[in-house]
Amino acid sequence: MNPVSTAPTAVSTSLLEDFSLEMTGKDVPKLEEASSLIPQGTRINVTFLGNENLQLRLDAARAVKRLGFVPVPHISARRLGSRADFEQFLGGLQADGTGADVFTVGGDPTRPEGPYEDSLSLIESGLLPEYGVRHVGISGYPEGHPAISAEVLWAALRDKSAAIAAQGLDGSVITQFGFDVDPVLAWIERARGQGITLPVRIGVPGPAGVRRLMSYAARFGVGTSASIAKKYGLSITNLMGTAGPDKFLRALAEGYDPVRHGEVKIHFYTFGGLKATSEWIAASRKESLA
Repeated sequence: MNPVSTAPTAVSTSLLEDFSLEMTGKDVPKLEEASSLIPQGTRINVTFLGNENLQLRLDAARAVKRLGFVPVPHISARRLGSRADFEQFLGGLQADGTGADVFTVGGDPTRPEGPYEDSLSLIESGLLPEYGVRHVGISGYPEGHPAISAEVLWAALRDKSAAIAAQGLDGSVITQFGFDVDPVLAWIERARGQGITLPVRIGVPGPAGVRRLMSYAARFGVGTSASIAKKYGLSITNLMGTAGPDKFLRALAEGYDPVRHGEVKIHFYTFGGLKATSEWIAASRKESLA
């Protein structure tokens, strides 16, 4: 298997400051294994999957806090069966001191399992600040969504941004991961032009096998043409190889303009590889500072 490049001189140190990571509720052992590599205070998102229960989600957020990181539990609107379920989750997070920061998302089910159709409905419920939430993350889709039109996505982004402000909350946007910097920066610039000033965390895949990355890309509707794959560092002809985000982050550092793009940070999708991603970040940070 080809080694993952750390590209020590290619990645801007500033892009590797105040990054965030993503894990599932079942990844606690992996987080414990990688914890010494991750800076204390790092924001770690905990997904809200259909095959996990309330206790698992609460335990995962508690573990993130115990290890010295900032838990950012996801709340999947269409997976909530009732208002009571929503309040039970928020109440559990509040009791554990793990619910100040949350990430709201519509979720995978085609039909809502309860009264909440999308993340906007969660924000507009008024329950978030009632249960001590201070910061709300929302999704952004620079390359679109396979099941939602661009017009609907832009309207939703504007509405959620306004709703967060109306609730007196802080907010941020985490984008779906991609392999091409150009549409990401263009999307952020368009968002700024529409008056959306929330900080943006650009979703980046952590180092992983090419086959796995391509599989996730297909699942989420991310463009993976041969030219884009090559640009990112994926070898379509060698699916047994691995790839890291060094080329993407180098291109991002070159194209990023604070005046046009505002506040931008990085969010790593680990795809189960918390240790591999954390090792890559730690090595790149060390070499960039050398």
